[in-house]
Amino acid sequence: MTDRLSPDESGLDRAAALLRSGALVAFPTETVYGLGGDARNSEAVAAIYAAKGRPSFNPLIVHVADLDAARRLALVGPGAERLAQAFWPGPLTLVLPLRPDAGLSPLVTAGLPTVAIRLPAHTLARQLIAAFGGPLAAPSANLSGKVSPTRADHVLAGLSGRIAAVLDGGPCPVGVESTILALSPRPSLLRAGGLTVEDIEVVLGTALALPDSDPDRPTAPGQLASHYAPAARLRLNAVAPEPGEVFLGFGPGSGDLSLSPSGDLAEAAAALFHLLREADRIAGPTGAIAVAPIPDRGLGRAINDRLARAAAPRV
Repeated sequence: MTDRLSPDESGLDRAAALLRSGALVAFPTETVYGLGGDARNSEAVAAIYAAKGRPSFNPLIVHVADLDAARRLALVGPGAERLAQAFWPGPLTLVLPLRPDAGLSPLVTAGLPTVAIRLPAHTLARQLIAAFGGPLAAPSANLSGKVSPTRADHVLAGLSGRIAAVLDGGPCPVGVESTILALSPRPSLLRAGGLTVEDIEVVLGTALALPDSDPDRPTAPGQLASHYAPAARLRLNAVAPEPGEVFLGFGPGSGDLSLSPSGDLAEAAAALFHLLREADRIAGPTGAIAVAPIPDRGLGRAINDRLARAAAPRV
């Protein structure tokens, strides 16, 4: 049975104790709910992969309490320091060279010489990391390849009975996963997310490269070709629904559901995974969902990335 823990001192103490024992606890971040386990404990990390049904070649993000904790795990160069000072805590993950003495389970990095690190902005997440007292490996708290969770109910719908507990902090305000960057040999976008490319490029003073990625050998989370998938089929950039389709709209106009009636990309990002789940429920497993066009700028990049992976052929 999976416990639902309250977002108070008692819930935090229980969650931290479970994590110290090697158990798994889902917790809210500003992006989506993460499935936390001790990043130094190979049994706990292996349990994350098992609970999610996640392939072990897909690396995990390590969540830390502060920049000093990141420096103990990875080599943080000048570019990473600049980005961390500008955007941490927040929805940015940096892929950095792993320190030989980091003490992380090799399962976290999937055998790569780099580690993905972020400092979340959500108050409850930061309180939990502090109470636990170490780095937490935490991919999204859902079955691998399925729609990411932005509410505790979403976590329980997929992982109830597979994990020890979920710390219920309410809806996640950003609603899409963190942006992931690599900084060597040049700043490169590995996954669009809750921090816009435009904001990052202002701080770095250079354009981000868009490297080719091999979906069979990802270098960062969220790079699998088919991901974030509902059971129903998705048709993207739909001006209007076809017969039998549930229409997920954006901006003015009709739709069965709307990501944002006003065309606000931040509102759409926050609503995306919840409304994908709702559209999937309405459509049913043999149904179909049509999604209105989303501008490919700012947070629209992250939204379109998730929708494209959700619509990709299932593997």
